[in-house]
Amino acid sequence: MVAEHPEAAKQLSVVAENVGSHLPEVGRDIGDYVLAEIPELRGDATIVKIMRASITENADTLLHVFENDIPLEKVEGPAAALEYARRLAQRGIPLSALIRAYRIGHWRFLQWCLDELNRQNAAEDLAVATNRRMLHASFGYIDRVTEHVIAVYQHERDNWLLSQTAARAARVRDVLAATDVDLNRVEPALGYRLRQHHLGLVAWLPTPTDGGEGLSRLHRITDEIAQRLGCSARPLFVPRDAIVSWVWLPLGPDGDVSWDKVAAVVERSDPSVHVCAGDVGHDVEGFRATHRQALRVQELAAVADPVHRFTQFSAVAPIALMATNVDDIRSWVWGILGPLAVDDENSARLRETAQIFLDNGCSYTATASAQILHKNTVQYRIRKAEEIMGHPIQKEHTDLEIALRAVQYLGSTLLRTHTE
Repeated sequence: MVAEHPEAAKQLSVVAENVGSHLPEVGRDIGDYVLAEIPELRGDATIVKIMRASITENADTLLHVFENDIPLEKVEGPAAALEYARRLAQRGIPLSALIRAYRIGHWRFLQWCLDELNRQNAAEDLAVATNRRMLHASFGYIDRVTEHVIAVYQHERDNWLLSQTAARAARVRDVLAATDVDLNRVEPALGYRLRQHHLGLVAWLPTPTDGGEGLSRLHRITDEIAQRLGCSARPLFVPRDAIVSWVWLPLGPDGDVSWDKVAAVVERSDPSVHVCAGDVGHDVEGFRATHRQALRVQELAAVADPVHRFTQFSAVAPIALMATNVDDIRSWVWGILGPLAVDDENSARLRETAQIFLDNGCSYTATASAQILHKNTVQYRIRKAEEIMGHPIQKEHTDLEIALRAVQYLGSTLLRTHTE
């Protein structure tokens, strides 16, 4: 680390004082530049006014840091900056736009400071040291303030979503419970068409999150899924509580869904979010059915070990439909698999081969090809699994197939240890 120049703090103070004498002009210039670069922030005069106040207050605070050598841990985010974050959250303007505004505004602010430093004609070593000190303090300030405004934005977004959707949630519950629905009245109230194909989702977090931003996470991923599927309208997003949301994706007249696309969005997104989906449904009854299926899958997913990021109803339908009591399923699986229902690597290997064997019509050749194994290895594993269970693996052995699939999905939840 290069030693601090003894005059750097004083030189930076001079720069800050001179730039501060033009603060109104600096604020206007940064605001104009940010608005030109980020279209999402234009339009609303009230919001733009708060944005400009936020920029000016941030610039003023940072200049005070420069001028008086104030430790960053004693600096709080300006009131206008926090209010601006709240207003953007309430209007649904993306958080990415707010963060980008800080990055771009920071760059423009530094241009003013660097131009002033250049006008001072300081010796090269002093100029370099002053520049280094300025960059260290300004980046530290921006990092600190953006962390704060992000937390404020996410908290406000969750609160706004909860208050905004309270009435909508009541209407949705009416649709789910009622036998006779006046579509001409309900659809405008929901802002969602019921006379189309729907895909019901339950998006959820296993545990509450720090900072209360859980609903924002769930909202982001459902919007991403809708965009990936090409939905022509916004999803119907209904928070159930702070960590669970019910969602309907509007598929219009075309009920086709690429499950690979949905799974890809979930897998590459926030790892704390889990999504369960029903099958595609049509009209009011389909609206209800796809939701019921998503709920059943979510109940199943919540007890799986490990918990799966994405689960679709048709992939686990038999298990989901019978999964009213995990203890009963566990007892039933133990009765079918016997000692093969042990939570260890060898038993897992045998169960996998047995399941693929059944999927391939009990063909040793097809199973060997699917697992990239020698046929003799497959024969040995099937024989070993049959010895452990005490009964043969044969075609149309439905109970065994369902038991194996239940273990495949629920994992350790249904298995016993060696000591049991």
